[in-house]
Amino acid sequence: MKKIDGHAHIVDAIAGFNGKGRLNALGGGYAIWDDGEVIKLIEDNRGDRNFPAESLLDYMDVNDVEKAVILQGHLNGYQNYYTYQTIKKYPQRFTGAFSVDPFADNAIEIVQRHVEELGFRALKLEISQGGGIHGYRGLKTPFRLDSDPHVSKIMTYLLDYPGFVITVDYGNWDQISHQPDAIANLARVYPSLDFVICHLSFPHADNPNRLRAEISSWKDLENIYTDISAIQDIDRPDKFPFPKSKKNVQIAKEILGAKRIIWGTDSPWSATFNTYEELATWLEHTDLFTREELEDVLYNNAERVYFKTEFVKANHEAFDPATKDLNL
Repeated sequence: MKKIDGHAHIVDAIAGFNGKGRLNALGGGYAIWDDGEVIKLIEDNRGDRNFPAESLLDYMDVNDVEKAVILQGHLNGYQNYYTYQTIKKYPQRFTGAFSVDPFADNAIEIVQRHVEELGFRALKLEISQGGGIHGYRGLKTPFRLDSDPHVSKIMTYLLDYPGFVITVDYGNWDQISHQPDAIANLARVYPSLDFVICHLSFPHADNPNRLRAEISSWKDLENIYTDISAIQDIDRPDKFPFPKSKKNVQIAKEILGAKRIIWGTDSPWSATFNTYEELATWLEHTDLFTREELEDVLYNNAERVYFKTEFVKANHEAFDPATKDLNL
């Protein structure tokens, strides 16, 4: 069965940053935060101090994954330009999103460059308190995606690109960044844009009513989708074939239907908790979906949402004005 990994990462150089400070490579796939926490970011034999596109391709090829969507995150640090280079090099295998801090002085110029010059058609906003913008900006300056003028300026600019995808990671329910209602408001105000909620809104099988309420607020908004990457890590312990994850996805299917759920792995980090093979095959070991529904979740939905607007000139003709040369 064809598959698109709808949530994956590549890392040219570890450059993570969040409330824990800077993430520094140690080698052997390990890295250390400035507060002293050591994490295993990359599986053995997949990268020493980075996780290049070719390592992701190895995962994909072994597990019959045809394509992948490369997203950004504060864990790895923004890999915007490396993502562009990778899509340029492997246009049949990858598409992706760029990231920007909306509060940066040059935020709108950064957005314009990535959209107009580099051809991106997806933007990832990781606003979570645990691992994103709310964590390093501090709780004294919380913001709402549906009312902050810095975000509104970006959204208004993107209206010139119908079908543009806004992918959002807003963290767990107990974080000030958790804003499922804000996504519903944005989807109403900007109906020509598509919104993808990462990690199924951070579900917990022991609290199904919370997940039902959040997803129900999106039910009638057909431009909101959710990916189900890393839910095994969020609701752990959960062993293959992940019964807790099955319960959570069942709720999503009942409310949103199979055409608004996107499978993904959140590799490389999630592949250190469970193997990429387990992440790639677990849905096929459940009775959650019919074959037709499984084709949608594993492939068709990501194809429709993320690959619908190709890079056009960026994939075949564009060049970076800084180098004048992208013959990759």
